[in-house]
Amino acid sequence: MDNTIIEEIKRLKKQRNAIILAHNYQREEIQDIADFVGDSLELSRQAVQVQCDVIVFCGVHFMAETAAILNPDKTVLLPEIEAGCPMADTVDVKELKEWIKKYPSSPVISYVNTTAEVKALSYACCTSANAPQIVKVVPFDSIIFVPDKNLADWVKKQVPYKEIIAWNGFCPTHHMIKKEDVIRTKKVHPDALVVVHPECRPEVIELADHVASTSGMVRFAKASQAKEFIIGTEIGLLYRLKKENPGKNFYPLKSTMICPNMKFTTLESVLLALKENQYVIKVPEDIRIKAYEAVQRMFTLVS
Repeated sequence: MDNTIIEEIKRLKKQRNAIILAHNYQREEIQDIADFVGDSLELSRQAVQVQCDVIVFCGVHFMAETAAILNPDKTVLLPEIEAGCPMADTVDVKELKEWIKKYPSSPVISYVNTTAEVKALSYACCTSANAPQIVKVVPFDSIIFVPDKNLADWVKKQVPYKEIIAWNGFCPTHHMIKKEDVIRTKKVHPDALVVVHPECRPEVIELADHVASTSGMVRFAKASQAKEFIIGTEIGLLYRLKKENPGKNFYPLKSTMICPNMKFTTLESVLLALKENQYVIKVPEDIRIKAYEAVQRMFTLVS
């Protein structure tokens, strides 16, 4: 059955001049049919460089929005319209506007894990990988950082001379990990390096051997001489890590590190997206332009 679906996906993809992008946390079979697998911004930028008419983004809503922001002339499809991001949803636009009034000298730096509306209110965006660099180089002594308080704390430790007014949001999948989980898993795999995402709690990060975004984890695992790794992020990344590093072993920091929203996408929903053109993600042009400026400023600041 799956082979029939896969063949039909390939046929429609060619017919529609489409590409399939899959986030590192997607199901194994979704990663296998994708043209590109990576983190959200990496994938959106990849879509800019590829000649195509349709982008099928296998991820969550804000990711498809980012692809639409950067690719206004392409049709962006999100196979599962209910695939959202609990962390991105913590930012209430009305409340953020009140913060901007309250702290007029502190521009907004928004994590790319935010809605288009939030990006449009931002001076610049950042990723989990470049957030410290962005905060360091922006010409302001104080910033509003949304939405992840754990990422904000990690940035603050690296840029202590700047004031960071942090939104009280977090990723449930990463925030669930506690230091006791690290200690327990390390006892089971004493020779393994602990690699965690900066969305984890500060006390978890303190116990890690390396802190990195998902793409950073992929690069670190390839470059490291170590043979064993405990991975502190959504377990979907382990499939890619094992696939690309056959001589190395990867263990989840906790087997329950699963983002339900990232698992919504199925082969059937990808097929329907291509067949029925569902679901088209569009960003109103006035918001898209402002959000685009914030994303582009990020690229300029880290170039």
